[in-house]
Amino acid sequence: MQDSRASEALKACMNCGICTAICPAAEFFDYDPRQICDTVQRKDENAIEALLRSDVIWACGQCMSCKPRCPRGNAPGEIIQILRKYSQMLGYFHDEIRSQQHRLAETLGNNILNTGYCVHPDLVLPEKHPEQGPIWEWYVNNIIDIAPKLGANYHGEGPGALREIHQKNLEEIRRIYEVTGGMDLHQKLLEE
Repeated sequence: MQDSRASEALKACMNCGICTAICPAAEFFDYDPRQICDTVQRKDENAIEALLRSDVIWACGQCMSCKPRCPRGNAPGEIIQILRKYSQMLGYFHDEIRSQQHRLAETLGNNILNTGYCVHPDLVLPEKHPEQGPIWEWYVNNIIDIAPKLGANYHGEGPGALREIHQKNLEEIRRIYEVTGGMDLHQKLLEE
């Protein structure tokens, strides 16, 4: 509850279950956002630690469908973000999740820090990502001609998708990571 997001994310859950009813993940997984909010709201340390060590908090797709539908203005998805952060910080998540988080830090985290983009065509090379298929390969091979037709400013100056991100902006992103504790978490995930 000391996380700055907690007071906005969990005001007063009344256990109505609307979040679970609307949740796409709850339809396919053994996942119940209502139960998670109840556990956090009860402040049962043992039950919270069990959540941090479980797969349950990793089932959420972060679609945030729960937030606008909650009659009390709670955001179970945001509570999940907080729980995930502490699971990572405390090293409670199991090996499969740890491996996944390491790969995400290596790719998306490093991409953001080094280029300003989570995903950029220059970073999703067809030879490394054959699952993208032949259309992606064609796009990447012809991006200089295609990107402007789609309204992108590929490696250009000024506004637009795929524009070049200036070094001062990348430095600002790094400072945000550092000030918020994101850089420490990023480094911890890279070491795992």
